[in-house]
Amino acid sequence: MPATTAPSARKAPRPRADALRNRERIITAAREMFVEHGPDVPLDEIARRAGVGNATVYRNFPDRDALVREVVCSVMDRTAEAAERALAETGDAFAALERFVHTAADERISALCPMVSSTFDQHHPDLEASRERVEQLVEEVMGRAKAAGQLRADVGVGDLMIVVAQLSRPPAGTDCMRGDRFVHRHLQLFLDGLRAPARSALPGRAVNIRELRDC
Repeated sequence: MPATTAPSARKAPRPRADALRNRERIITAAREMFVEHGPDVPLDEIARRAGVGNATVYRNFPDRDALVREVVCSVMDRTAEAAERALAETGDAFAALERFVHTAADERISALCPMVSSTFDQHHPDLEASRERVEQLVEEVMGRAKAAGQLRADVGVGDLMIVVAQLSRPPAGTDCMRGDRFVHRHLQLFLDGLRAPARSALPGRAVNIRELRDC
């Protein structure tokens, strides 16, 4: 008789396309509502915006922490993809850095990242993997601009990400979305201050990734 495959050795079935679409709709709806109302928005409201039933939300995300973590990881992964696109550009290194910064701001990092420290384990492996990927890629984008002599040498990745987070969007749950119209204007003022040669000496020293995590 032919050998049978043990149940434990069988591959898990791949998720159906409609199930994957539902999961992405939930993540997108949750991201929008977390920005608008903060992390305590009712899950049934997220389900309603996503166009799925409550059971579908809980089937994909057993609790609120799992959903918040997935949203934050999704934003960081999209930010990492923006950094990868910047690295793939073969033209002006500082222009690539500029495009990355403006794209990162549109991901609403400032509204979502504070949820990491307030709702779940900061050292979850999925979160750490996404964060480390972003940090490494941003370091490469900045390093290329420095090597080209276009980015001042006395700034670090932490400096860049702090300012992007502070300028990008108001805190989650506030109704001050009118400030959006100033975001890219103020980011460009900041970016102009990063150009080499530097016009003045910065107080203190460059902020590295470890210091940024300890903030």
